[in-house]
Amino acid sequence: MEYVLLLPGQGSQKVGMGKELFEAFPAAREVFHAVDDAVGASISTLAFEGPSDKLTRTLNAQPALLAHSAAVWSVVQSAIGPHVRAAAGHSLGEFSAYHVAGAIDLAAAARIVRRRGTLMYEQGVAHPGAMAAILGVLTTSIDHICAQATAECGLVVPANYNSDQQVVISGEVAGVERAMELAKAAGAKRSLPLPVSGAFHSPLMEPAVAGLSAALRAEAWSDPRVPVVANVDATPVTSASLACDLLVQQLTAPVQWTRVIRLLVAQYPDATFVEMGSGAVLTGLLRRLAPAVKTLSCGTVAEVEQLLALAGVPV
Repeated sequence: MEYVLLLPGQGSQKVGMGKELFEAFPAAREVFHAVDDAVGASISTLAFEGPSDKLTRTLNAQPALLAHSAAVWSVVQSAIGPHVRAAAGHSLGEFSAYHVAGAIDLAAAARIVRRRGTLMYEQGVAHPGAMAAILGVLTTSIDHICAQATAECGLVVPANYNSDQQVVISGEVAGVERAMELAKAAGAKRSLPLPVSGAFHSPLMEPAVAGLSAALRAEAWSDPRVPVVANVDATPVTSASLACDLLVQQLTAPVQWTRVIRLLVAQYPDATFVEMGSGAVLTGLLRRLAPAVKTLSCGTVAEVEQLLALAGVPV
């Protein structure tokens, strides 16, 4: 059996994430302790106990999500590792993907995503922005809508191409609000403001680029053992240097998730796609894009045991 790993991004965090893994598996405990040590804060306590508003802060949510994904991987790696063919992660999840692909160790990844989250939060405070999800089929392209809204009210760009019927936009508050109005006029079923602290994956994040680039360069990287399909351009990455370049670009560029999934499904149509970490957001998007593909969410003890049983490991 072949596996493709999908690693969730910000928005999938929730209070209690990873707690039962921590209690059930020594390897998972080691992961959470290692992330706490690496960032100098009890991310595990926030993940397990909250409060929710503090966990949701970008600088906390990012290492917490990494820790949860890495904890699952630590438990199942020996069983499925030889059969993993590729990985991809959504936004923050792309860093988790490089960890599970062996390109960067856990402590280094935790330090990077903590720094990334801090930079993104600080930039959001310095230059407030907004994001919104646009749902439904539009009669006008989202690119055209964003261009019109930018010209009329303020900068707004597509930030996440999540599926054929879900795009997230990002930018200045007035621009995002105008784009939401235009999207509704173009047939959007819903336009939902997102509870975020900045205009992520937009040019408003440009001042954070230098800091993220420095954080990436400060850590030791190896070439990933399996291809990691990049958010920026759906390139299957097998080089450490290209990985770092694309992770920097990702800060201001849109997440091309639809292209990522279509490439993976085309290359590995018979694989089981495993969402490794908190929630099932990516599994839901995958089912919309490729309903025939085998999927499995893996973030709880029961789900880990299900995956191990699927791999033929007694539990």
